[in-house]
Amino acid sequence: MPPSSASLPKQPTSNINNNNNNNNHTTSSNHTQSLAPDDITNWAPKPPSASSSATSFHSAISRSIPIPNPLSQPPPATPLVDSEKHRILAAAEEVFNTDNLAFSDEEDEDDYDHNPDIDTDSDSEAIHEISAFLHPMNSSSASEGKHDASDNITNTAAPPAVTQGGGKKWWAKRRIWLLVIVPLAIVVVVLVVVLAVLGAQGRLGNGDKEGAEGGKGGGGGEGYAAEKTRDGLSKPWYPSPRGGTVQSWAASYDKAQTLVSKMSLLEKVNVTTGVGWQMGLCVGNTGPATSVGFPSLCLQDGPLGLRYADNISAFPAGVTIGATWSQDLMYRRGFALGKEARLKGVNVILGPAMGPIGVLPAGGRNWEGFGSDPVLQGIASAETIRGIQDNGVIATAKHYVLNEQEHYRQASEWGIPNAMSSNIDDRSLREVYVWPFAESVRAGVASIMCAYQMVNNSYSCQNSLLLNGILKDELGFQGFVQSDWLAQRSGVASALAGMDVSMPGDGLSWADGISLWGNNLTKAVLNTSIPIDRLDDMATRLVASWYQLKQDSWPKPPPEGDGGPNFSSWTHNETGRLHQGSPDDDAEGVVNKFINAKGEGNDSHAPLAREIAAEGTILLKNEGGFLPLSRDGPPGNADKKYRVGIYGEDAGAGKGPNVCENRGCNQGTLGMGWGSGAVDFPYLITPWKALSRAFNNESVVVSGYLTNSEVSPEDMRDKDLCLVFANAISGEGFQAWEDIHGDRPNLFLQKKSDKLVSQVAAECGGGNGSTVAVIHSVGPVIVEPFIGHPGVKAVLLANLPGEESGNALADVLFGDVDASGRLPYTMGKRLAAYGPEAGILYESKEPIPQKDFSHGLYIDYRYFDAHNITPRYEFGYGLSYTNFTLSNLVVTPIKQKSALPSPRPQQRAPPSYNSTVPDPESALFPHGFRKLTKYIYPYITSVDEIKNDPPYDYPRGYNETQPLSPAGGGEGGNPSLFEPFVTVRATLTNTGARVGKDVVQLYVSFPDNVIDKPLRGDGTPVDGNGEPVEFPVRVLRGFKKVEVQPGQAVDVNLSLTRKDLSYWSAVKGNWVMPVEGRFRVWVGRSSRELPLVGEF
Repeated sequence: MPPSSASLPKQPTSNINNNNNNNNHTTSSNHTQSLAPDDITNWAPKPPSASSSATSFHSAISRSIPIPNPLSQPPPATPLVDSEKHRILAAAEEVFNTDNLAFSDEEDEDDYDHNPDIDTDSDSEAIHEISAFLHPMNSSSASEGKHDASDNITNTAAPPAVTQGGGKKWWAKRRIWLLVIVPLAIVVVVLVVVLAVLGAQGRLGNGDKEGAEGGKGGGGGEGYAAEKTRDGLSKPWYPSPRGGTVQSWAASYDKAQTLVSKMSLLEKVNVTTGVGWQMGLCVGNTGPATSVGFPSLCLQDGPLGLRYADNISAFPAGVTIGATWSQDLMYRRGFALGKEARLKGVNVILGPAMGPIGVLPAGGRNWEGFGSDPVLQGIASAETIRGIQDNGVIATAKHYVLNEQEHYRQASEWGIPNAMSSNIDDRSLREVYVWPFAESVRAGVASIMCAYQMVNNSYSCQNSLLLNGILKDELGFQGFVQSDWLAQRSGVASALAGMDVSMPGDGLSWADGISLWGNNLTKAVLNTSIPIDRLDDMATRLVASWYQLKQDSWPKPPPEGDGGPNFSSWTHNETGRLHQGSPDDDAEGVVNKFINAKGEGNDSHAPLAREIAAEGTILLKNEGGFLPLSRDGPPGNADKKYRVGIYGEDAGAGKGPNVCENRGCNQGTLGMGWGSGAVDFPYLITPWKALSRAFNNESVVVSGYLTNSEVSPEDMRDKDLCLVFANAISGEGFQAWEDIHGDRPNLFLQKKSDKLVSQVAAECGGGNGSTVAVIHSVGPVIVEPFIGHPGVKAVLLANLPGEESGNALADVLFGDVDASGRLPYTMGKRLAAYGPEAGILYESKEPIPQKDFSHGLYIDYRYFDAHNITPRYEFGYGLSYTNFTLSNLVVTPIKQKSALPSPRPQQRAPPSYNSTVPDPESALFPHGFRKLTKYIYPYITSVDEIKNDPPYDYPRGYNETQPLSPAGGGEGGNPSLFEPFVTVRATLTNTGARVGKDVVQLYVSFPDNVIDKPLRGDGTPVDGNGEPVEFPVRVLRGFKKVEVQPGQAVDVNLSLTRKDLSYWSAVKGNWVMPVEGRFRVWVGRSSRELPLVGEF
C-alpha cells in the first residue's frame, strides 16, 4: 500500500522515538477535571465559509482522457525509451561493475564466496534485460509493450550508482577486470546464448509444465530456474477466465458488456490503469471513460477507517474485532466503514485484510487481520465485506496471498534485487491461506488485492496459478484483481496471469509517472502481445463491479457533489492542487468539503467503536474475582479515601495520537499499529482520562505516573490499587521505529514494560496492594516475567481499541459490560513454542529471500496441540465475570457421507468480445495537448512504436486448454461444498449472578488412517496403498457468541458443511471427505476447554 502522503517512500530507519520519559505525576480528585494538554485531539479543519471564492475545478480532476483543449487533460507523457535505456544500461554496467567483483586492498578474497550481492543468476537476468532492450519485449521494465521475457525474477530495484575511484587502486581493479572478469563474463554470455538456442528451461527458456517458464513470452511468472527450486514452482494456468459466469452477477455483466463495447481501446486502458501516485484526490485513482460516462474511481485505505480523510472514525483494529468473536459486531463495523466511505465519495475501500493470517506471531501487519485461524478470519472477513458492500462501496480482500511478514516483502525497502518468496504446498495453501479469501468471494467481494511478495517464486500479481487458476476458476471470483501499490512487477505477464487493475499506475518506482501499463498496455494490445479480449475482460470486471454495487445510481447532490471524492488525501485545507504529484503548475480548486462521515448524536459511530473495543477486551487473569472494580472503592472503606495509582506511558496521551506519521512510533497509549492500514485519530480517549473521571472523587483519589522510566517506590507504596499499562507495536515495512522494521524482533512487551509491571506489583501498597495490568498489543506477547506474581490480581488484554480506548476499558474494568473477549491467537510462553517455522525471516543471503512455510497446516494452536505444548493462554481463551456451563450435545448427520462434491455445475456463458484490433492511428494522442508531468496516459506517440516492435510468441502452455477445477462452479467454490452435512446443538447455561456473553466454539477432529488414492476415470480409487493424510488434532469450524441472563439456558445451533469435513487432495485436485472412520466433534469455550465431544 502507499507508504505515506509524501511523494517518495522512506527507507526503514529508526526515525522516531518520542518517548515521554518525564515523570508525569498527575493527581485527580475530581472526575470532571480537565487535563492540559488535552488528550482528546481533533485536527479536522473548520468547514469552509460561505464566502469562499475559490474556483472549483473539481470536475477536471483527472476524470477524462485528454481532448483537444489546452485546459483539459495534458497530452501523454513522452515515450519511455530513454528512461528505459538508462535503466537497462545501468543494470548492464552493474553486472560487470568491477567495484562489485574485484578485490580491493582492504577486501578478503574469501568474502567473494559469501557475498549475496554477487549472483550469477542475477547477472544473467541483467544480461537478459540488455538483450530485451536491443529487441524490446515489454519485460517487467515495461519497455515497449511486448511479452515479458521473464515475469518471474526481475531485477526491479534501482541499480547502485556506478562510481570510479582514482589512482592505483582504480587501475588495480580494472586490471583484474581485464584479466579475469571480462573472460568470465564472455563465457557467461556465450552460455546464455547457447542455452537460449537450445531452448533451455527456466528464466531464459520457454518454460515447462512445472512452471519455470519465464521464456521470451514470459506470460507465466511461474517460478525461476530449475537450479533454484526448493519445494517446487508455481504451475502455469492460462488463459485468464472471463468474468460473468455467476448468475448473481448476470445483470451487472450484461450492463458492463454493453458499456465496455462502446469504449475505445484507449478508454479500456484508461479505466484499468491508475493515473499515478498523488495524481488524484485519493491514494488510488483510475482513469475515466468519458465517452460512455464512466467516471474515475476513488480507491482509499483502509481496514479500520479512511486514511488521510477528515471527520472519520478510527475504529478498533481487525485483531480487536476478531477478539470479539461476534459476527454481529463484525457486520456492523463493516457497515459503518462502508457508510463513511460512501459519504466521502470513495468507490473502493482497501480492506478488509485477511492476509497476513498471522501464522508468524511477530508479523508486522497481523493486527490488520482478525486472528490466526482461517475459519475465524474467513467469517470475520465475510461479515465485514457484507457490511461494507451493503452501502454500495466495493470492498477489497487483501493481501492475496501469503503476505505474512514485512521483511523483504518489497525489494526497494531492503535494497535487494527481488522480493522474498513465500513457499507453500498445495494443500496448506488451500486449507489455511486461501480459505478466508474463498469466504470473501462467497460473500460477493468485488475486488481482491494481490500482494507484494512472490509465492513459490512467482510474484503474486503475475502468478497465473493463484490468479487465473485458483481465484478466477476454482473460486469463481467475478470482480477485479488490483495490485497492491507497486506490487506489479511486469507488464504483459501480469495481464495474462489475471491482474485487472494497476495501482497506483506508476510501475517500478514511486511517483515517477512511468507505468508498466498505460501506454505500454496500449502497445501490447496493438501488437497482439495481449489479446484484446483479455483487456475487454479486465475493463468489464471493473465496470461490472461498479454496477454490482449500484454505483451508477449514486445520487449527485451533496454530500457527493459530482459523485467523486469530496476530500483530499494530500491536504486538510479547503482548496488545494488537483494533481499533487506533478511538479507542473497545476490548477487548484475546492478539494475538501469537510463532510462529517463519522456521524453525530444518534448517528454517531463512536458508541459502536466503544462497544467493539469493550467486547474485544480479553480478561486473561482474575484472581479471586478481583474484577470488576467499584467506582467507590471497596466496601468498608469510609474512614479513608481509596488511593489508586495509574502507571505507564501507555495510559496517557504522550505528545498526541497523531504526532507520528502513519502512527509510526510507540508513544502514549497504543490504539492501532502503523502503516497504510492506520488512520488519523479524530480524537483519542486515553485510559488516564477515562479512568480518572470514572472513579468517585468523594471516596477515591486517583494519581497518574504516565511514564515507563523509574517510578519512585514512594509513589507506589501508599496506593491501595495500582493500574499499570504496557504495550507492543508493529506495522508496515516501509517505516521503522527503534529496532522494529515492521515485524517485531520478539514477542516481549516494549519500552521495558514488563519490568514496569513487575516493579509496580512488588511495590504497590508496600507489597500489600493489588495490581491490575492492562496490555495494548498488535498480537501475542510474553507475559511470563509477571503473570505469576502474587501482587498481579488481574490482567486485561485490550488489543488495539481505536478512538474510544479509555471509555471501553472503563466499561470492562467497572463491569458495565461483561468481559467477553476471547483470544484470536495463542499466547505462548516463548516465541520458540510456536515452532521453528513461525519465526520471521530477518536475514537472508539469497538473491531471492526464501521463506518456506513447511509447517503446513500446523499453525498457532494446531502446532501447540500437535506437539503437546502447554501455552500460557490458548486460542479462544478468555474469562468472564459470570460462569457458564455447556451440556446436552446433539450431533445429527443430515446427509450421507460421500468422498467428492457434486460435479461442477454448468455456469452462465461469459460475455463475448470483438477481437478486432483497432488501427494504431486511433491510439495517438491529440495534437497540441499540454503535458502534465507524471500523469499516466494511455496514448502512444507514434505508430512506429507498433510497426517496429513485433509481438513475441505466447509462453509455452498459454494456448493449451486448462481443465476446469472440479472444486469450482460458484462463488467461493463448488456450491455443494457449502451444503450442511451435520448439525450440532448444545445448551449454554449462565450459572452466575449477572448477565454475560460467552462464545460457543465448535472444533472437528478428522478420522484416523485416512489414505488419499488417485481416482480412475469412473471416480473409483485405484488399487494400491496411496498416501496417508495427516490432520491437526482438531480445527475450528464454527462459533457463536451468545448473551445469556443469570440462570438462563440457551440452545446454540451450529452446522458443518462438506468443506468443513473435507481436506484438499493435491492428487485429485479437489476437496475430499473421508468416508471411512469417525469424525469427532468438540464443543467448548476455547481450543483446550472442550467439555463436550461427540462422534459421527
